[in-house]
Amino acid sequence: MKPTLFVLAAGMGSRYGGLKQLDGLGPNGETIMDYSIFDAIRGGFGKLVFVIRKDFEKDFREKIIKKYENHIPVELVFQTKDALPEGFTCPETREKPWGTNHAVMMGSDVIDEPFAVINADDFYGRDSFAVLAKQLVAMEGTQDNYCMVGYRVGNTLSESGTVARGICGTDAQGNLTTVVERTEIIRIDGKVSYKDEADKWVAIDDNTPVSMNMWGFTPDYFKHSDEQFIGFLKEHGQELKSEFFIPLVVNDLINTKTSTVKVLDTTAKWFGVTYAADRQSVVDKIQSLVDAGEYPANLF
Repeated sequence: MKPTLFVLAAGMGSRYGGLKQLDGLGPNGETIMDYSIFDAIRGGFGKLVFVIRKDFEKDFREKIIKKYENHIPVELVFQTKDALPEGFTCPETREKPWGTNHAVMMGSDVIDEPFAVINADDFYGRDSFAVLAKQLVAMEGTQDNYCMVGYRVGNTLSESGTVARGICGTDAQGNLTTVVERTEIIRIDGKVSYKDEADKWVAIDDNTPVSMNMWGFTPDYFKHSDEQFIGFLKEHGQELKSEFFIPLVVNDLINTKTSTVKVLDTTAKWFGVTYAADRQSVVDKIQSLVDAGEYPANLF
């Protein structure tokens, strides 16, 4: 069975404005997501699942899904703030749903095979999808052995300002030991550096693995998520902005020795539109990949 690609497309880019998932950046108006789908299909994925907000379903079906339907089976699921376990209610004034892992949970009814999770608005590169698909095929029939693609931090920076990344620790076997979210990472005097809890800049090696929210799970991950979400809601359910993130669940599974997460290395260079000023540079990078023959001028 081929693995499934689960695309997190329910968020709107707060720093960029508008539905950046729908922004045409390729030579013929392709979105960043189009390149991910293209890479996933040629990497060996067999199904797409998108999680979106219900209110842009019509737009999404017309502009996005139509393109892929003849190439790969597509499912759509919805993330709403009211999708909660029995006995819990959403605070009336809460505006947003409950974060990335809550979005993943919306796929449990349509996914029965190993699956990858990616952001809609990150350009991950061909190599990362090939590496991840191969690992997911090997995970078929197993439980609690997950994986993530670890990008080299030096390949994930923005020229326009700081970025937030999950900095990963690994053990001798290449398994994940920690993911620590660092919200300000930038190159200073040639060295990649992040700001620590004491507001001091700490330099790290260019090849330090970071999480770009590119995960590989088997369906048993949904059960772990359901259990942890109940605990999360008991503690944070009345907060208006609390979010149930993937690294939160993964860290817990690692720390309790419930699961292992293999960190897969990739040579791929990430890029994305973190700031509006990044847009032209992304357009240029995509064009140069098309010129080099990495991608056809028309994807679909």
